[in-house]
Amino acid sequence: MTFCIADMMFWTSLIPSHISFPMMTAAQMRAARALLGIDQKQLAGLSGVSLPTVQRMEASDGNVRGNVDSLVKVVEALGRAGVELIGDDAPSLQGGRGVRLRDSGLRDSGLRDSGRSEA
Repeated sequence: MTFCIADMMFWTSLIPSHISFPMMTAAQMRAARALLGIDQKQLAGLSGVSLPTVQRMEASDGNVRGNVDSLVKVVEALGRAGVELIGDDAPSLQGGRGVRLRDSGLRDSGLRDSGRSEA
């Protein structure tokens, strides 16, 4: 069964607040792989999902779309590898290196569309 974000929001509203439910964007998923230095095939192996599943997840617009079980497996595999997924307006309390795109980041500056990049 495939869920979109509206479906996930409905189902997560039924889950008690003390239980964490994984949400991640396709950009977070790609960034997590980059931080770990792994490719899509390696992430598939670490998480126990197929390579086409990882490819479809990363091709999503915004929040990752797909089978909830597969999403949980990927989020858990990234967590075991040391990746902390940070949601909007959430603090990162664990320390360690990482990246976060601010609301007024590159997407609002016009740099992304001009073909220029920052290292």
